[in-house]
Formats: sequence, structure tokens, C-alpha cells
Amino acid sequence: MPELALDKQRIVTEAVALLDAEGLDGVTTRKLAARLGVQSPTLYWHIPNKAALVTAIAEAILEQQFPELASPAPEECWQDWLIGLAGRLRRALLAHPDGARIIAASQLSLKMAAISELAMSTLVGRGIPLRQARLIVLTALRFTVGYVLEEQLGRPDADALEGFDMATYAAAYPTVMAGVAEYFQPGRTVDDLFRDCLEQIIHGPAAQSGPTS
Repeated sequence: MPELALDKQRIVTEAVALLDAEGLDGVTTRKLAARLGVQSPTLYWHIPNKAALVTAIAEAILEQQFPELASPAPEECWQDWLIGLAGRLRRALLAHPDGARIIAASQLSLKMAAISELAMSTLVGRGIPLRQARLIVLTALRFTVGYVLEEQLGRPDADALEGFDMATYAAAYPTVMAGVAEYFQPGRTVDDLFRDCLEQIIHGPAAQSGPTS
């Protein structure tokens, strides 16, 4: 079988596979070169440094969830559309280990710029002032990345919890504990929490609590 030509697409595809196997910390030029059967310096003809590689991986994992970008239908509520867009971003990040770290570390991601451009232009087209549109979109997208970052870090391990006194913690922070217990009633998940938080960001507190006097 003839040897496959080395190009940027092949490098990025293999880098995503390495990410899936070992997480971001395992994505090194040495390991990537070994998977491709080349020497590390050969990679630099196509991708000049680790920062460029991380950005290329970010583009690839976003492209999987956003092969195309479309504005909402005229009758569609922009708030619900934006929540759906953020949900797609979350799915893209959760599809790969350290997906949120990849996006947070990427520099000048054109796909993220395209997502932001579409979201901001949609809001401006619906009559939202440019400054407010930018703040809404920035808050929604950064919240999404931060939410997934926390999800992918996982729960504290046993060593971190050693000596932790939950009873003392609960007594010191009763409102925090009550809020967690009240929210996570049977059947309610972190997916619900994600959407409800976005509802607060995009629709505002009045969306769920009702008007105040």
C-alpha cells in the first residue's frame, strides 16, 4: 500500500484521534509524529507550533457540529435560537476529551468567529443594539465553554475529598446546599441546569420567576 501523503488535514485528523485517546496533555508533537510515522520537524512544514496545532484541532471539532451555520427562521424566537446554538457548542465540546480546554486555548478560531458573527448579526437584525448584542452573545458562549470545562474536569477524586467534612460544610453553607437539593429533584440533570442557566442569561430572571413589583 502506498504511503499516504502528509498534509495539514491528515495531521489534524490524527491529532484529534490522539486527543480522544489521551486528552489535551497527551497531544505532543513527538507522539503525533510517531502516529504519523514521521519526525517531529516534518510537522512544522504544515503546522508551525503547538498553539497552531491546538487552534487547528479546535476548528476540526467545531466543524463536526457546525458544518453549516444558519440564521433562525423569521418566526423563530431569537432567544430560543441562541440557546440552541449554545447547546450545539456544548455538544461539540463534550464530544472530545478536554474539548472546552481546546477551545479556551485556541487562538483566532475562525469557526468560533463565524459562530459569534452569526449570533451577533442575528440579534442586531432583530433590533438589539450592537453593544448589547455583543454582550449577550459573549456571555452565552463563554458561559458554555466554562460550563463544559467544569463538566470535563469531573468530580474531585478520593484524595481531594480525604478529610472533607460534609456535615460541617452543609452547616456553614445551608442556602447553597438547599439550592442544590431543591434543584436536582428526581429526573433533573446537568443538561437541564445548563439550559436553565442560559434561560437566565438570555431571557433574564423574569423568564422563570415572573415580574416583580
